[in-house]
Amino acid sequence: MIGKIIGGFAGAKMAEKTSSIGGTGGALLGAAAVGVVRRLSFPALLALGAGGYAYKKYSERKTKTPEEKAREKVKADTDVAAAAV
Repeated sequence: MIGKIIGGFAGAKMAEKTSSIGGTGGALLGAAAVGVVRRLSFPALLALGAGGYAYKKYSERKTKTPEEKAREKVKADTDVAAAAV
């Protein structure tokens, strides 16, 4: 019971950051996620977490502007050059 309340609260807070899901929908998804997570095995939870992290990194890379990409490349090149010295 407490897990569903915490899951609903966390879901509502995360839904505020998205435009497609409202606070109530996020609360319902968060409460339902608690039951799903409880039934998953540990390796499945690890795979789910790794997949979510990989998708986050992919979407961040995809939304960067060309200027930001160029700035990161210059910074990485200077870091490599400084480490080589």
